[in-house]
Amino acid sequence: MNNQTILKIAKILFLKFSSTRKIRQRAYIFLVSLILTILFINKNIYAVANSSTLPNSLTLSQQLSNNSDLLAEGKNYYQNGQYQAAAKTWENALNFYQDRQEIVKQIQVLNYLALTYQKLGNIPQGDKIINKSINLIKQIKTRDTQTSLLLAQALNTQGSLQIIQGETETAIDTWKQAAVIYERAGDKIGKLISQINQAQGLQILGQYRRSKTLLEGLVTELQNQPDSLLKAQGLRSLGIALQTTGDFQQSQTVLEKSFVISQKLNSPADVSAVILSLGNVAKDLNNYDVALSNYQAAINLSPEPQIKLEAQLNQLSLLVKLQKWEATPALIPAIETNLALLSPSRPAIYAQINFAESLMQKQIKQTDSKKNSAKIAQLLAKTSQQAQEIKDPRSQVYSLQQLGKLYQQNGQLTEAIKLTKQAQILAQAMNASDLVARTAAQSGRIAKEQGDIESAIAAYEIAFNNLQSLRSDLIAINPDVQFDFKESIEPIYRDYVSLLLQPGDNQKNLKQARQVIEALQLAELDNYFKDACVDTYPVVIDQIDVQAAVIYPIILSDRLEVILSLPNQPLHHYSTTIPKAQIEANLKRLYSYMSRGYIREESFRLSQRIYKWLIAPAEEKLNNSKVTTLVFVLDGLLRNIPMPALHDGKQYVVEKYNVALSPGLQLFPQGLKRQKLGVLAAGLTEARQGFSSLPAVTEEIQEVRTKINAKVLLNQEFTRDSLKKYLDAQPFPIVHLATHGQFSSDPKDTFLLTWSDRISILDFDRLFQSRRLGLQQPIELLVMSACQTAAGDNRATLGLAGFALRSGAKSTIASLWSVNDESTANLMKEFYQQLNNPNLTKAEALRQAQLKIMADPLYQHPYFWAAFVLVGNWL
Repeated sequence: MNNQTILKIAKILFLKFSSTRKIRQRAYIFLVSLILTILFINKNIYAVANSSTLPNSLTLSQQLSNNSDLLAEGKNYYQNGQYQAAAKTWENALNFYQDRQEIVKQIQVLNYLALTYQKLGNIPQGDKIINKSINLIKQIKTRDTQTSLLLAQALNTQGSLQIIQGETETAIDTWKQAAVIYERAGDKIGKLISQINQAQGLQILGQYRRSKTLLEGLVTELQNQPDSLLKAQGLRSLGIALQTTGDFQQSQTVLEKSFVISQKLNSPADVSAVILSLGNVAKDLNNYDVALSNYQAAINLSPEPQIKLEAQLNQLSLLVKLQKWEATPALIPAIETNLALLSPSRPAIYAQINFAESLMQKQIKQTDSKKNSAKIAQLLAKTSQQAQEIKDPRSQVYSLQQLGKLYQQNGQLTEAIKLTKQAQILAQAMNASDLVARTAAQSGRIAKEQGDIESAIAAYEIAFNNLQSLRSDLIAINPDVQFDFKESIEPIYRDYVSLLLQPGDNQKNLKQARQVIEALQLAELDNYFKDACVDTYPVVIDQIDVQAAVIYPIILSDRLEVILSLPNQPLHHYSTTIPKAQIEANLKRLYSYMSRGYIREESFRLSQRIYKWLIAPAEEKLNNSKVTTLVFVLDGLLRNIPMPALHDGKQYVVEKYNVALSPGLQLFPQGLKRQKLGVLAAGLTEARQGFSSLPAVTEEIQEVRTKINAKVLLNQEFTRDSLKKYLDAQPFPIVHLATHGQFSSDPKDTFLLTWSDRISILDFDRLFQSRRLGLQQPIELLVMSACQTAAGDNRATLGLAGFALRSGAKSTIASLWSVNDESTANLMKEFYQQLNNPNLTKAEALRQAQLKIMADPLYQHPYFWAAFVLVGNWL
């Protein structure tokens, strides 16, 4: 079949299956992959982070063709995943060059061997070999470009070996040395690769901002390079690194550029690798159809078994997640065939564990018989044996843990706990906190199933403490860790709380449960931001406000638990036995009634029901303690419900208490001394960017101006740049933004509208950076009117908290839904009137404003006044 025929067939298929623009975009990647399978010209090898190809440089890739058959033979073994055969071949090559005293070629082979031993999981031998290479280079008195590049290559490999052994800071220093040498040798791509490695090291240290700043600079630098396969591979590595930091959109953009270059240069190996990476990003973005298409394209195109296998495994995992069983029968035998071709190595072991996990999930979700359990057990036992053979304890821990999980799944709890404990002991001996957390949590689940609650609590405590020490590492999804927050991390917190909150007020357990709830709030925000930069300021409620009570509800699988914290009193707790699904159904219905202004009896019933869950059991204690303010640290869908609008059957909560929300007292921002108020007020009245006009904003801004000295930016004057200009120019205690906006669980869908652009959470970070860092006076109060939470988004209020935290504001007022334009203007007028009273707290000022609006017969429904919530410091 010639090229013209292929292109003709592709065009017919493209037109047939591309009825819409979106489908055309998806079809394009898939069809190009099929075309390039035939148009494949050559393969290249080069050092890229997270790549299965050999490390090299511009000059070294050209040298390869001049070396002996042993080098080429080893290369073929390596790229086919046959690492032991590659190692043996290169060991023979090394002996050959030693006999001939060819130092440069010895160094080249040693560099290859070190990387191969790394793939085999034999880190000590890899260390020994790379040190030998570096020592040989040092013996060369006069270094030319070739030997300099060999040294840089060796240092890159040495850094990767160091980071595997937990020597992250040393690895970063090693990669810095490599970058300097590459720069001196004029190898810009080599330098960029070393910098990408540095960025990944910074991620492991939890320094996500430094990592991201470095990566953003590399994007520009790589784009300025002429197109080459090396540039394509560098962009691919950069895209993978950006995906790791959670910047999925930027990752996708960079990977698409890599794809275009790889396609232009007709390299199926590179095209398939980047399509695989694009599939992984599409999966992260929940574009599952695109991800599946990309995985299939990588399988069809890739000449490298390792890439093909990784794509098959990812495809199977996603098919199982989506319960698309019709595609799995043909895929499973293909994976088994490719797995059988792999020699024992860490990648091979991880691939088999990945496969076993998918088979186990398939067995659960399909409610299959346990006929495949013996097959899965044999596979995992084999991986454990291989891990021992190659002396890779980390792989062995994974194998034993998964085997214990399989036994637990099949009800064989004695064997399950034995294997899991064995894995836990190995993890503790390695000081691998991530593996200790995994194995301890599994021990806790098994002990709970056995009815041994005391042992279960002890195991979960170990898991929790290790998660706390891993706070930074939980954000990046390291390939060796593969933590998924919703599936792997969050359940540990909730299961631990569930065990701690047993009948009776055991103060030790209650205090620990409160700590776990606060830690979960922080972990969710870290996961939302994809970094661990949220600063904590732990405080005790007694030290903040002796008339405030903190209410911690937490939604568990079988009940709703509430911890009550009162000043100068022991903690209390109470619970309602009700399934999680039923709790969430009630909350969704109540939110719908309130946010859409429905007046129905059921909305009152639902409001009273949730009041009975959260507040009614504490009423007597609240009255006796003379509490005036309720502070809620809300969980899950409860964050979408306005607490002031809960009803006790006679009156709303707002008629009895001031109300504030907090992400947790460890995130409590310190208050500022009340000073002369000044406002920077910005807003839109006209329809912009597809959003409706807000005519009452004119009145709202005018009312703010009459109550407090204000600088106003209206319509065309309200841009991101103008806002930054005035924020930098003088210290406004209050910033009032009257504009459309949306809070979402996805940061990229969380924004505020300006005249010509949008302000994202990242923009907020930059706008208010000098204030957060203490270079300027922090903002006392940030008000965002006319915003809303994304409809149907269970975690949208994390976006609200995100804006509050990114601004560094001590207090934030925002709305849970898109509110009535006129009632908002009236509420804001009254709020600022009350705020001028120095004897009132912010929470009291908002409450008085809400009561005033509620008294208007036109605005009695909670839709008009309850949407506005106060987050942060309520004083």
